[in-house]
Amino acid sequence: MSKLLLIEDDHTLSDLLAEYLRAQGCEVLQAFDGEQGLELATSEPFDVVLLDVMLPVLDGFEVLKKLRATHLTPVIMLTAKGDDFDRIFGLELGADDYLPKPFNHRELLARIHAIGRRIDYVKQTSQQVQLLSISHVTLNESARRVCVAGHELTLTGTEFAVLHQLMSHVGKVVSKDALSQHVLGRRLAPFDRSIDVHVSNLRKKIAKYSETNCIQTIRGSGYVFLDH
Repeated sequence: MSKLLLIEDDHTLSDLLAEYLRAQGCEVLQAFDGEQGLELATSEPFDVVLLDVMLPVLDGFEVLKKLRATHLTPVIMLTAKGDDFDRIFGLELGADDYLPKPFNHRELLARIHAIGRRIDYVKQTSQQVQLLSISHVTLNESARRVCVAGHELTLTGTEFAVLHQLMSHVGKVVSKDALSQHVLGRRLAPFDRSIDVHVSNLRKKIAKYSETNCIQTIRGSGYVFLDH
C-alpha cells in the first residue's frame, strides 16, 4: 500500500482520483490549496505527493520549493498539457516526475508504482553496503548518501537513481531512454526533457564542490560518467 498526498484544488477531479487510487489499495489524503498541502506534506510521511501546479494561496512551485528545503518526499507534478515551462521548472525545483492533464488514471498509477519500485529496491539493498567511489564522487547506496570531495549532497530520489546508474556504468554511455526506463519506469517520449533536467540538477549540485564535469553529454546518445 502507498500513502499518498493529493494536492489539487479541483474538488471534483480530486475526489475522482482519490476514489480510484483508494480502490487500487492506496491510502490517500487530500488538500485543496497549497498552504494546506504544504502543512500536511511536512507534518507526516508520505510515499508520494501528487502536486498540481495551479493552486490557490501557494502555487505548486512555491509548495515544492518550500517542501524541498526540508523533505525529499517523491513528488509528481500535475501540469497543464503542452506547458513545457511548467514541466521543466518543476523538475528543476526537484520534482521527481510530471504528468500533463488530462491524463489516464492508469498512467498516474503506473508513475506511482515506478517510484514505489525504486524505493523497494533501495530497501532490499539496505543491508548491503554498496559503495561506488569514482574520482571525487562517493555514492553509498545502502545509506543513500553522496559526497563530493567530502561534502554531502542533498539529492532527490530520482537524482540519486540517475547518478547511481551513471556511476555503475562508469566510462560507458547510458542512453536517455535506458535512464528513463530504469529511473522513471517508462520509455522516454519524444521531446521529453525529464532526464536532461535531472542530469542538469546533478551537475549543478556536484559543481558546488568540484570544478570537474564528470557527467559528459554524448550528443544523440546519452550520458557517460567519466573517471578523471
